[in-house]
Amino acid sequence: MPDISSESLDWAKGDGLLPAIIQHSDTAQVLMLGYMNKAALAQTIETQKVTFYSRSKNRLWTKGETSGNWLDFISAEMDCDADTILVQARPHGPACHTGTQTCFNDHKASNIAFLDHLSALIAARHQTMPENSYTTSLFQDGTARIAQKVGEEGVELALARMKDDANETKNEAADLLFHMMVLLEDAGLHISEVVEVLQNRHK
Repeated sequence: MPDISSESLDWAKGDGLLPAIIQHSDTAQVLMLGYMNKAALAQTIETQKVTFYSRSKNRLWTKGETSGNWLDFISAEMDCDADTILVQARPHGPACHTGTQTCFNDHKASNIAFLDHLSALIAARHQTMPENSYTTSLFQDGTARIAQKVGEEGVELALARMKDDANETKNEAADLLFHMMVLLEDAGLHISEVVEVLQNRHK
């Protein structure tokens, strides 16, 4: 659900149009800037496709309606002055009409922000404990089993590296990272706290 209310936005400040910054929901990369009126925001939320008000065409315009490069709407929030909209979206194809991934540059963004999404998913599993979930089964097995899995995955990663198998090394590293994040959740910690330790060491 969106974190925004149309009634809370200051539409009068922009004569009915407000800038909408589109950010990749997985990487936090800024993709493009468009403008929305009340109708565009409402259609975005209703259709789950990011829609703007085109100032040149004087009509609503859904990104991807001609190119197929849709922006799947994830969420939205307003800034402190209620006159700018920040939209989280997941792109299908290039966000820029020139064919680049973003309208500001074409640098490949880091996907490290996905760890925040994964951490939130693990925390949700811990809270709701849905059936038929591997993550749920880990929490049900308890701290000792979670710690054991981290140890096992660490050994498997080391063995993969010794085999000089790049693909297996990536997969084992992913397994280790996932189980480590489950361990952190079990301990009441967040991966950002681990990153903070690294940052402090770097200083």
